[in-house]
Amino acid sequence: MPSVCFAEALTTLLQEEKYNEDFLRRLNIQINEAKRDQTSQNANLLFVQLEQSKISFIERRNDIKQRFDAVFNQLANKTEMITLNTGILQENSQRTILEQHVIDKLILECIIHHARTYPNEIRVFLSSNSKEFGQREVIEILQDTGVRYFNKTHNFVGWLQSQ
Repeated sequence: MPSVCFAEALTTLLQEEKYNEDFLRRLNIQINEAKRDQTSQNANLLFVQLEQSKISFIERRNDIKQRFDAVFNQLANKTEMITLNTGILQENSQRTILEQHVIDKLILECIIHHARTYPNEIRVFLSSNSKEFGQREVIEILQDTGVRYFNKTHNFVGWLQSQ
């Protein structure tokens, strides 16, 4: 796995956590506003529903984090880290694919370089970024180097658990 991918996954998780905290902050404001309105039955009903929504949201957020940690740990135990090196950087500058997406291009080059270096290993690539990695020429390069591409996490997890 390209080291850049681990960093990208963690960065995405941290960004989502910021979005979640912002949502909870705004939800708490609405809960407090509904709680303050003592004269409206609708406000009381809204207060109860918002409180329950907050609990459900936090439970969902915790579930996502637990599943992320489980898969991340499984990956850490079953994958080899692909370290960025000068050979990968040179290949990156020579290929004209994904020119407008520097990080995605670098990730692809890491995967291709590693696949060519170790042709007998099992190689899998998971990215929901099918806009870039789902392009025909990217899929063809991955297939040519024996890399199996998944764009849906549940398909990847199913495959991973079968290994």
